[in-house]
Parts: sequence; structure tokens; C-alpha cells
Amino acid sequence: MNNPKALFQALNPRQLRRFTALASVLLLSACQVGGNAPNGEGLKIGSLLPSTGDLAPLGAPMIDAVPLLVDTVNACGGVNGKPVELTSEDDETDPTKGSQAMTNLVEVKKVTAVVGSFASSVSQAAVDVAVRNKILLISPGSTSTEFTGRAQDGDFKNGDTQYWARTAPPDTYQARALAKLAKEKGFQKVSTVSINNDYGVSFEQEFIKSFKKLGGTVINEAKPTRYDPKATTFDTEAAAAFANKPEAVIAILYPETGALLLKAAYEQGLMEGVQVMLTDGVKSDEFATQVGKTSDGKFIITGAIGTVPGADGNALESLTELWKSKKNEAPPAYVPQSWDATALVLLAAQAAKSNSGDAIAAKLRNVANGPGTETTDVCEALKLLEKGEEINYQGASGNVDIDENGDVLGVYDVWTVKDDGKLNVIGQVQPSE
Repeated sequence: MNNPKALFQALNPRQLRRFTALASVLLLSACQVGGNAPNGEGLKIGSLLPSTGDLAPLGAPMIDAVPLLVDTVNACGGVNGKPVELTSEDDETDPTKGSQAMTNLVEVKKVTAVVGSFASSVSQAAVDVAVRNKILLISPGSTSTEFTGRAQDGDFKNGDTQYWARTAPPDTYQARALAKLAKEKGFQKVSTVSINNDYGVSFEQEFIKSFKKLGGTVINEAKPTRYDPKATTFDTEAAAAFANKPEAVIAILYPETGALLLKAAYEQGLMEGVQVMLTDGVKSDEFATQVGKTSDGKFIITGAIGTVPGADGNALESLTELWKSKKNEAPPAYVPQSWDATALVLLAAQAAKSNSGDAIAAKLRNVANGPGTETTDVCEALKLLEKGEEINYQGASGNVDIDENGDVLGVYDVWTVKDDGKLNVIGQVQPSE
């Protein structure tokens, strides 16, 4: 094929992303040596999380978790003998804005690791900036299965070092958990509706595969319902999702747009007798209010159920105590994952005895997986590392053992919407095999 334009058109999206990432590395890696960190300066890290946009309701507590960990560490001596400096950027739940913010963090602010992002589509854009600059990007919430595939293809490596990891498990597992929950509830025929981005589509495809394997039927499998993240009206998508009398609708949504879609379904009289099953993307106490109430004053999505990556790590109790002292509530979804992601960055820098991006990335799995002394206390872990000892950090979200693709395994909480619109965790579910 001698026509370059035809060559690009022949690539699927994953191949095109890989080609672009590899080209960026080849063009820029020669002038990006060591991943920032001028000699003599303290550790500089960044956070890239949404304070505005569709995921802002879930992003706000995640944003707060990062400086809480940094303040805790600085109070016990910092990293490599100096205080840690944190710079935060709002990615606006937008891949273009997120890529720009990531570039600012890395190439202007000169951070050497970044905690972020939340939206998988934003992390897909930001990770290429990280790789070419030899900066670790560790996400507490990007769960798309695409990252596993890209890691297997080597997209996240610059030289021998990988510059991507996450503390939230991929949707391969949450989709299996939700499929198992649907079968446990006795549903045989369901439909799906998803936000048309990396998160929504990969989750939808994994759910369909898992639910069929368990003997269920997805009645709109041949023509799945997907909605534009930038859309403002959703009557057509709501009608398609609830068509042909499904027993349940598996709704893989973001809060602002998802609320409008479910409200549209209610206003068309489509929700009666249909179980709404949700995911981590809308696990927020504000979501029921966003969807709205019925004519008799009840919340439209009362009784909806969903899944979210849970937290069962050995450090959860101490984090919960600290969070309650600051916020007067238990840690919301993804706060434990945000705490752990930040902790691992700082521990990796101390283990490397270096604040450079490549050194941090190279030591990440050493502090996450061991071998070494198991410890839940970040300050204790830093002291052990300072002495030259090895550690195996046990996090708040889980044991945060990171595999060669940057993935962790996890447990999933099952939650429901109560009569007052608040969310209540009612159990846990393990992914189906």
C-alpha cells in the first residue's frame, strides 16, 4: 500500500493510537532525558483529575485525596529528605483539555509523576504525553480495557520502562461482576446503553460477552445503544435502550449526560417494570437528584442497583479514620484508589532514591508488589525505604499488586438508590470466571 492516506484509513483506532504513540516517542525521546527532576530539587508531582465536566461529582473527593496523602508525608519528613510539591490541574473530563493540562504539568511545571486521570478517554490522551517525557501516569479510576491491550502492545514503554499503571481494576472484571449480579437477580433478557467513549464501549462489550457466557441474552447486542458524550437530548437513545421489553437495562453512563438519558426514559413511560443497573461512572449521592423525581415526589431511580470498585485493603481503616476527621464522612468511591496511587508514587521515588520520572516508574512495582516488609503506613514505609529495606505496600483499596500491564485486581461493591435518593452499599460481588 503506497498511499499514506489509505494506510492511515486502514488502521483501526487502537492501531492508530499505537502508531501515533510510537511516532511521538521516536521523535521526542532523544530530547527527553530522565523525566524532569533537576538535581537538588524536591519531588514534584501533579494531579490530573476532573473538577468540572461530566465526572466532576466523583472527581472532587479524588482531588482532595491527593494533597491529603502529600500533607501526611510532608508532616513525617517528605521524600528523599525534602517536602513534596503538588501541582493540580483540572482535566474538565475532556480528552483535549486533559492532554493540554498534562502537557502543562510535565513540560512547564516539570513534575516527575502524575496521578490521573479519572475518565479513560482523558488518560488515553494524557498517557502519550507521559510516555514520551518518561513520566509515570498512574490512574486511580481509568478502567477501560483498552489500557491492558495497549500495554500488551508495548505502547506505554519508552526504552525498557513502562510509564502507565492504575490502582482501579480494569472493566474486564467489573463487567463480569455486573453480569454475575444480573444473573443472580434472575434476569435472562437485558439491554445495554453506554456513553460512546473508551470507558462505555469497552465496558459494554465485556458485559455482553460475560452475560452471554452465563446464559443470558442481550437483546440489542446486534445494534447496541450508545450516546454522544457531547449530546444534550437523549429521547432517541432512551427509547432504543428500553425497547423490546428488557427485564433490566445495563446503563454505563456519566452523571450529567446519564441523568438526562434516564429522565428521558422516565418521561416516555419506559422505566416501569424494568430494573436499572448502573456502574461506577454514576456512583455519587448527587446522581438521583440529577435524574429527578416522579410526579408524586419520589426519586425516579429509587431501587436502581449498581457496581463500583470496592475497597478492602489493610490501610482502609486508618484512611477512613483520617477522612472522617477531615470530611465528617466515610471516603467516597475512588478515594482509596487515589490515596494509594499517590502513595505508590512517593514510595517509588524514595525506593529509587531519586525524584526523576524514569526512576520512579522503574521502582513502582517493587514497592507495590514486594518482596519486602508488608506495611500499610506510608510514613513507616518511607522510613524502611530510607534505610535501604524493601517493602510491600498494602493499600486502602486493596493490596495494589500491579501486574506487567499496569493492572490490579479488585473486589466490587453492590449499591442501590434508597428512597431518600442516597446510595447504600448492600453487598459485594466477585467477577465471574
